[in-house]
Amino acid sequence: MSENRYETAVARYFDAWNAATAEEIATAVAAAWSEDGTYTDPLADVRGHDGVAAVIAAAHAQFPGFEFRALGPVDGNHHIARFGWELVATIDGSAPVAGFDVITLAEDGRIRSVAGFLDRVPPTA
Repeated sequence: MSENRYETAVARYFDAWNAATAEEIATAVAAAWSEDGTYTDPLADVRGHDGVAAVIAAAHAQFPGFEFRALGPVDGNHHIARFGWELVATIDGSAPVAGFDVITLAEDGRIRSVAGFLDRVPPTA
């Protein structure tokens, strides 16, 4: 498998997280995840396109005006890859949230599963 496979899968992942409308999110999720793909992090544990799209929409509602960006290179082997990311305010470049994800890929190159970890989160009042 080429390095490009991992980078392509992660690029599609970010396309989904940064899509603007519900329709764009649904389209991007279908391109990035297999039909029964999963997403698990400390705040969510979902399966399928609708579940993943709902998590993304909730993140948009909680952090309007932010976008997800890669933090460092994608590292992959066999059918897994890992990468860091941060949630960046488009207005000032601040990044109150950062994390690290591990994905497994299906044969077609789409994501079968995501295991997400939060490394930096905003303080709670």
